[in-house]
Amino acid sequence: MDNTFSLTATRQIDAEPSTKIFMRLKRGVDVLGALIALPVLIAAGSLVWLINRRFNPGPLFYTQQRMGRDCRPFTIYKFRSMLPEQTASDKRSYADPLETHRITPFGAVMRRTRIDELPQILNILLGDMSFVGPRPDTYAHAVKFAELVPGYRERHTVRPGITGLAQIKVGYAEGIDATTQKVAADLSYIRSMSALSELRIVAGTAWVVISGHGAR
Repeated sequence: MDNTFSLTATRQIDAEPSTKIFMRLKRGVDVLGALIALPVLIAAGSLVWLINRRFNPGPLFYTQQRMGRDCRPFTIYKFRSMLPEQTASDKRSYADPLETHRITPFGAVMRRTRIDELPQILNILLGDMSFVGPRPDTYAHAVKFAELVPGYRERHTVRPGITGLAQIKVGYAEGIDATTQKVAADLSYIRSMSALSELRIVAGTAWVVISGHGAR
């Protein structure tokens, strides 16, 4: 993986004083929410470890390089929901289909309920992510998307999120066409960020989790 790749994303989002205040408040809410959610992460991690120990031996966490704010790479944490891979998934093309045959039955439940995303609470505390924002793509794939999809770089002017507008409007994005739709939703979110829009996205995410819509 080429970690020397760098992009200077447009930072006009930080120009307005009101936006600066909102982003600071958003960060404070993120940290407070992540600290409150830590006991949930610990309890869920214990349960996942016990079940995987019997049915899916291997590491508790799945880690991967993703593209974050200012197009910089960071390591994302998830509960492992798939059988151990033979080769690093980062080497797969952005056009390759998801290897659904490797998802375990319990892993499918975690994905449908988004339990596998809980360890990203750690990413929030580390400053890599927010609860709400553009969903980060695999770094190697993101480099390619930055070359092919208009506006892709600009979606990295804010911290990526565990959930976002694109997650509830587009769902799982696979390939250039779906990524283009995702970018349009992400840029719309960035242009109109507010406390109300954050609440609407959280509410929409709750519906996605309950209904199972868009789970992969």
